[in-house]
Amino acid sequence: MATYGALSVLPPLLAIVLAIVTRRPMLALFLGIWSGAVVYTESLGIAQTFDWIVSAIIVDEGFHVQILVFTLLLGSGVALIWRLGGAIAVRRWATDHLESQRTVGLTTWGLGLVMFFDDYANTAIVGSTMRELSDELRISREKLAYIVDSTAAPVATLGISSWVAFQLSLISTAYDDMGVAGEAPTAFATFVRSIPYNTYALLAIVMVGIVVYTGRDYGEMLDAEHRARTTGAVNREGAQPLQKVEEDLGEPIDKRPMLRTFFAPVVVLIGVTLAGAFWTGYQSWLSSQAESGAPTAFGAAVDEVGFTQVLIDIVGAGDFATALIWGSFAMVATAIAIGLAYGLFDIGDGVDTVIDGFGIMLTAVTILVLAWTISSVAETLGTGQYVANVAEPYLTTELLPVLILFVAAFVAFTMGSSWATMGLVTPIAIQVAYEFGTGFELVPVAVGAVFSGAIFGDHASPISDTTVLSATFSGADLIDHVRTQLPYALTVFLVVVGCYLLNGYLGIPPIVFLPLGVLALVGLVVGLSKLDADRKGLEPVATTPATETPGPEAELDADSPDRSE
Repeated sequence: MATYGALSVLPPLLAIVLAIVTRRPMLALFLGIWSGAVVYTESLGIAQTFDWIVSAIIVDEGFHVQILVFTLLLGSGVALIWRLGGAIAVRRWATDHLESQRTVGLTTWGLGLVMFFDDYANTAIVGSTMRELSDELRISREKLAYIVDSTAAPVATLGISSWVAFQLSLISTAYDDMGVAGEAPTAFATFVRSIPYNTYALLAIVMVGIVVYTGRDYGEMLDAEHRARTTGAVNREGAQPLQKVEEDLGEPIDKRPMLRTFFAPVVVLIGVTLAGAFWTGYQSWLSSQAESGAPTAFGAAVDEVGFTQVLIDIVGAGDFATALIWGSFAMVATAIAIGLAYGLFDIGDGVDTVIDGFGIMLTAVTILVLAWTISSVAETLGTGQYVANVAEPYLTTELLPVLILFVAAFVAFTMGSSWATMGLVTPIAIQVAYEFGTGFELVPVAVGAVFSGAIFGDHASPISDTTVLSATFSGADLIDHVRTQLPYALTVFLVVVGCYLLNGYLGIPPIVFLPLGVLALVGLVVGLSKLDADRKGLEPVATTPATETPGPEAELDADSPDRSE
């Protein structure tokens, strides 16, 4: 197999830099893929470029195709809700019942914590549900996308989800490959012990709560929130949201706006998706139990391995991609049924709206395909393995979690996939941790560091699928989302590094360094928001009521160079 060394890092880095600088993610991603094809083929590489794009769609037994179908169907569901006047009903309800941006922000954060079972479903449900409410309260789309993104993967990696099942399989396989499965702790025990060291996921969730509750922002997010609060513009002028409902679908039906036209399809989406995931998981679990000769009766299995383990096995075996398709289709069917039952449109209008809904997702679908492709390019060129090999000579016991964190973060940043990063780095990290320690005591530390780095890299990368979907369902510009979220992700990342150093050099356990990390985040948010606000001549905390129409002075301030730049 050919090795490409430092050249393997060029294509994803080129795509990321171009996307951030030009704000044209599709062009940047295509050029990144093409540069990878040039490196791979040592020729013009056009044919290889399109071969990779096609392969990225049909990879993983059609998983990506399923995600595309789900995304398109969800676009139709959103279009139907808009057409039926659901957005109007939500805005009127919000005007009467919601009093502050903090209320909506905390509600969005809470929903993100509840939707722990899958990151794709989390971004879709929370983003689509809260977008109209946050618009009414003048929360910028960038802020909404940040809340959605930072409570998707971090929550999924800690709860009972497909993520946990994947992580357990990585740990178990690593033990088997090392030949230590008989003496090692169980994969589940290792995972549980790794949770405190998955420090980025834990603190990223806390960071959202701090930012929302205090109302403090810094970096480009401060500019975005000031713009939304004072002018009502939830996206900046010239932004290119991945989903433009208002522009692409026209005026909604306003003859009978009802909350049920908004919430009923969303509830059906959640219910059918959860039921489908558990049903497919249970069927797969039964088959695997029968093949291995283990008990197929639920009660007997619980007696043998425990309720939690059985539940994780069932959820982990669930086909979430299929369940999401079922849920989004049920959402569309429910919305059409409501429209017909209340005489809001006929079947022809309903079908036309479904097709229009496909259209509002075309940009997002295109970027998703290109993001998957650049990840395949990095995998083909061996980007992750190259980075891991470069870092390995510098490992020490004290710096082990920090270096693993940086490796996983860089790999995830360049590949745009936290799962691919975990799959690549976890076996290496477990092997190194086992050799450095006197047994398995460092393995949970290393595993937690891998997961932390993978999720941070996923948050920081414009070529990550969850980053793309968070921007899509929040109605935000992808690059605006990345640029506003990055300072917050970096803040958490630096605190995580500090926590790992305290643990490595001073032996401070998680029960101490985690609270210290929370206090550090509070101090940094307060300090950085004040520093940045003073520099820009803005207030660090929102003072204008979100539902108050700004007067001429506010409009003048919003246009003043010293307040908006």
